Amino acid sequence: MPDALFADARLADVYDALDPDRSDLEVYERLVVDELGARSALDIGCGTGTFAIMLAGRGLDVVGVDPAEASVAVARGKPGAGRVAWHVGTADALPPMAVDVATMTANVAQVFVDDAAWHEVLGAACERLRPGGALVFESRRPERRAWLEWTPEGSRQVVDVPHEGPVEDWVEVTDVVEADDGGAVVTFDSPTVFHRDGVRIDSTSTLRFRTREAIEASIAAAGLDLVDVRDAPDRPGREWVYVARRPSP
Repeated sequence: MPDALFADARLADVYDALDPDRSDLEVYERLVVDELGARSALDIGCGTGTFAIMLAGRGLDVVGVDPAEASVAVARGKPGAGRVAWHVGTADALPPMAVDVATMTANVAQVFVDDAAWHEVLGAACERLRPGGALVFESRRPERRAWLEWTPEGSRQVVDVPHEGPVEDWVEVTDVVEADDGGAVVTFDSPTVFHRDGVRIDSTSTLRFRTREAIEASIAAAGLDLVDVRDAPDRPGREWVYVARRPSP
């Protein structure tokens, strides 16, 4: 089940306003379109649709899928959304397709906490790539221990959102469990307060920080060939960007 942060209709409606800087997606746009030359794409965990619509605006045939119906509803209401085929659900439930690229941007690859779910989404992505097609995703480096910076003091903000007025949110880590692979499983709360009517909506999320070695092994187990592991250019030293291909016959 998706977190309330994405599944609650009121939270989904203010998601973009609370996180407006998506310049990180420009890196992926260049990778997918200019470097890989993709003409079709599957955006797994598309959320409110920013990246899927960006790719469609470059002329790609795009499919966006996300289990959070409220987030997909926001995506469908955006300019350019009509160019994207939207699906509410998971990648393994999608109909057969053969896209040039499948993507998982932001935290998507890390929401699959247990290994079975992670292998399942990798397999689903592989099955929906054409032979020679590429899977592109990012994951934070556990040795960086980014969660140490996820404090109320360092994350609290109040944003004046159109039609909602002042909206306050922050993050607070509640649990960190060391994983067998040397990574970690991190749980954190993300409260959102709508000051106009005093409503507070709580959301709890859990992310899996896998080591590079564990991720590379899972890529191979899914039947994909690892092509490249590169430093995220907009967040050097913090994340790895993985590029893998479905083997050609």
